[in-house]
This record gives sequence, C-alpha cells and structure tokens, in this order.
Amino acid sequence: MEVSTIIYLVLIGVSAGVLSGFIGIGGGIIIVPGLLYLVGLTQLQAQGTSLALMLPPIGILAFMQYYKAGNVDLKVASIVAVTFVIGGLIGGKYAQKVDENLIKLIFGAVMIIVAIKMIFSGWKFFSN
Repeated sequence: MEVSTIIYLVLIGVSAGVLSGFIGIGGGIIIVPGLLYLVGLTQLQAQGTSLALMLPPIGILAFMQYYKAGNVDLKVASIVAVTFVIGGLIGGKYAQKVDENLIKLIFGAVMIIVAIKMIFSGWKFFSN
C-alpha cells in the first residue's frame, strides 16, 4: 500500500471520527465517499469496507455478505477504524463546546455537499 493511500485512509478515519463525534455522522457520509474518491475503491468495496470497520456494533450480517462477495478490504478498514476512534474522541469533545444550532447547520451542510457529489457522480447511470 502506498504512503499516499495510507495518508488518505488516516484522513478519512479522522474526518469521519471527528464528524461522528461532533454531529453524529460518519460511515455513509464520509467514509464511503472518501474510499470512492480518494482511495479508488468501487461503490460496493467502499460500502463493504465501511461495514467492516463498524462491524462490532452494527453491521456484522451485512458485512458478511460483502466479505463473501470479495467487496471488503480489511487493511483499509483497519486503518480507517483506528483513526475513526481517534477522530471520534476529538469531535465528541469539541461538540460539547459549540452552540447546538451551529452543529445543526454544519450537519445539514455536510449532508447537502455529499449528496450533491454522490448524485452527480451517479448521473452516469442514466446516460447508459
């Protein structure tokens, strides 16, 4: 694995962790698009890998289906999971010091930005 890829994985993990701790989002909003656009995984690989790093609390049965189909990168999941925990600590701590209305604004803005990016990248589906 290249150093630049590891740096991207660390950034994805920390970003997802901070946003998870700060505004309660992470996996589908940050990790999946990050793995798609920064690391180059396919949509199914990104989803499966995201489930792998969140496996214990939420996705064991879904993860198993992605894993069986070969759509999980355990190395990627491990790096992002560790840095996600660190980012979650930072985000959770910082959120306690910020006005709740600002957090709502940030949450909504992040959702819109990611949705727009995902919609336009998926637009190719209709042109086939």
